Amino acid sequence: MPKSIHSSEYKTVIKKLCEAREAAGLTQTEAAEKLGKPQSYISKIERGERRIDVIELSAIAKLFKRKLDYFVD
Repeated sequence: MPKSIHSSEYKTVIKKLCEAREAAGLTQTEAAEKLGKPQSYISKIERGERRIDVIELSAIAKLFKRKLDYFVD
């Protein structure tokens, strides 16, 4: 498995993150505020400039009311 954040698997995670945020009816700014982060945090994740770890993904999944496996399945 490639170690790049630009692997097809990671791109799928990013796509699902964007879709889940939009389905939750949240802007990047609103999502970031609820997570206690700056808007650039969400923006960089969605552009693939920032890799997230499982703890961050778990917090985002809870915010978007999705199970963790939605993003990685």
